[in-house]
Amino acid sequence: MARGRTYDLVIKGGTVIDGLRTPRYRADIGISDGKIVEIGGNIPVTDAERVIDAGGKIVAPGAVDLHTHYDSQIFWDPWCTISGWHGVTSVVIGNCGFGFAPCKPEDRERTMLSLVRNEAVPLETMRQGMPWDWVSFKEYLDSVERTPKGINVMSFVPLAPLYGYVVGTDEAKRRAATDDELQQMCDLLTEGMEVGGCGISAQILGVEGNVQLDHDGTPMVTDLMSERDLTAFCRTMGKLGRGVSQITGDMDLAEIMARESGRPVIWNALIAEGALNQHGGMKILPRDALARLRQLNEQDGLRVFAQALTTNFASQFTFEDYNLADAIPAWKDLCMGTIAEKTAKFKDPERRKALKAIHEERGGLFGAGYVVDEIKVGWIPLDVPDGLALQDRYEGYKIGEIAARENKHPLDVLLDIALYGELKSGFETKLIITPPEAMKEIANGTVSLPGVSDGGAHTKFVTTGRFPTELISYWVREHNIMSLEEAHWRLSAMPAQAAGLKGRGSLAIGMPADILVYDYEQLDSLPAERAWDYPAGEWRLIQKATGYNYIIVNGEITFIDGECTEATPGKLLRHGVA
Repeated sequence: MARGRTYDLVIKGGTVIDGLRTPRYRADIGISDGKIVEIGGNIPVTDAERVIDAGGKIVAPGAVDLHTHYDSQIFWDPWCTISGWHGVTSVVIGNCGFGFAPCKPEDRERTMLSLVRNEAVPLETMRQGMPWDWVSFKEYLDSVERTPKGINVMSFVPLAPLYGYVVGTDEAKRRAATDDELQQMCDLLTEGMEVGGCGISAQILGVEGNVQLDHDGTPMVTDLMSERDLTAFCRTMGKLGRGVSQITGDMDLAEIMARESGRPVIWNALIAEGALNQHGGMKILPRDALARLRQLNEQDGLRVFAQALTTNFASQFTFEDYNLADAIPAWKDLCMGTIAEKTAKFKDPERRKALKAIHEERGGLFGAGYVVDEIKVGWIPLDVPDGLALQDRYEGYKIGEIAARENKHPLDVLLDIALYGELKSGFETKLIITPPEAMKEIANGTVSLPGVSDGGAHTKFVTTGRFPTELISYWVREHNIMSLEEAHWRLSAMPAQAAGLKGRGSLAIGMPADILVYDYEQLDSLPAERAWDYPAGEWRLIQKATGYNYIIVNGEITFIDGECTEATPGKLLRHGVA
């Protein structure tokens, strides 16, 4: 840009880390019409409508969050928080095969029910929060495009809604799709990609040990998908010559998808040894997963990326709506049904006896193996009988402490306190801290993408959407598992490349101005808290950040020192179209 013209924004004197693993350097950045138009020294402040003094700060590209479930939340939360608080400027929705389009009007309730248990999105929140002004996938994307956004959004074409639209969700669980029905679904997939879908997504976790179940405790429709169907979808995408797949399931399935489509696959999830995630423990040892990924990419000619869980893990839960115990049949049965039905089950001494036997055998609680004595009582609601006295007696204490005090079995304590609070009592697990060497191993894998945020899902249980902040502040600054340049490449340019987000993920002239300005020494995640900010008065667990001085999306500032500016410059990113 020639001198004398006005920039919309100039970022002065920051330390630039461009997302391309270029060694850091000090420079000014000039922004006009939402794009970076100059990077260099001494851009005059008189040429700028607004100036940010970035002296002593890091200036880096916004993070790209590939694994989110903001498909409904985008309609009531333009900034897709938690992600938007933690430096994310672009998200991909439609993961795991779950979404809301295409959907016939008479199937809307059933479609929302599919997200209630497996991704723990409150039903009444979805009912009140979504406009439902669509039937087709194209109309859904058009609705997302119309809604104000403080973040960029791209979407997979999730496979579960295709089954729901053509066969019927419950019918598709009972029988195989006919050849004609499968062709109709493939045609809908083609239509979805032609209007901007970035590829296909599916959860294929089977039947046994699955904690991502439908509202009625049955597997999700994609969990039952045959290799014949999966192959047909992959070949359909392959014929288009573009797109990417996302799979939550066995790596063998990722190989099939890559081979049949000829397109990249993002596999979930790579978990460090000694770590946990919201779905329990790892399914494959990290060293074995990394070796298999190297073989697929370097020898077999297949492009398979791995989403790595890069946050230390803790969970909060209530038994009012907890689903992450579903891997164990006795716990699943206990947690299914209405509040009245579950209350009766919780009181049943025979069920308690069976749960104690399972606990002794497994040595831990639920599929994740939590130590029950270390679980803390987080809250008991006041609007229950003797709520204040119960709070005084139990809040803040560990189950083991209460069990010793009351001379009761720890599981009796857990279930009794749940009952005292009418199943709304909240419990907090211990933070599972991954050993730094174990995290270093998976985070530096040749095709490892940090994340698995699950933003928009499990919102009463986990806050893994904080992963960009934790990677920089904890794993890089505190434990030096990689350079800051490497971290920003893996947070931005690498996932953008993997998902096909054209023109995103790095700082260069001509690129959209998705930019972070932050204080490296002050960057951190704040404590988790509950917020009653969902439609229908529902609450969620949130975790904000400190240290981000400015978050900029398409050249406009969306957050200043953690405070939202209310700007909504985000765009719908249509893959292969724009």
